[in-house]
Amino acid sequence: MNHKVEKHHRRSIRLNGYDYTREGMYFFTICTYDRQFLFGNVVNGKMESNELGHIVAEEWRKSTDIRLEIELDMFIVMPNHLHGIVMVTDRHVGATGGSPFPSGPSKHSLGAFIAGFKSAITTRINKIRGTPEVPIWQRNYYEHVIRDE
Repeated sequence: MNHKVEKHHRRSIRLNGYDYTREGMYFFTICTYDRQFLFGNVVNGKMESNELGHIVAEEWRKSTDIRLEIELDMFIVMPNHLHGIVMVTDRHVGATGGSPFPSGPSKHSLGAFIAGFKSAITTRINKIRGTPEVPIWQRNYYEHVIRDE
């Protein structure tokens, strides 16, 4: 294998063979690029979101208006990451629910939701800061399929 390909090859962290368009609940974590504290600070044990943290929360709440196959559960915005629980359903009406990238994840999947969510937040934050094309998010995300109560 070519040295450059080996160096930049990333092993998938997804559950091997699992269909992420399948109905179910998923826990995920998305981290900011270089773990920068962008969304606020923890003061006296309580998260205090700044303007950028409020954008993340707004986009979370708007997600079900845009992606009908997604139902939202709990979420929390932290200074340099976000934890959330979503349910993928079989309601595929309205918006495509696909990735904004041509070679991205399958339509109506957890990956498509995450890609669109990250993209919407990045667009808004970079517009406010006047920093087009500056990364907001770390590549990829952590997820866990919730299999029982």
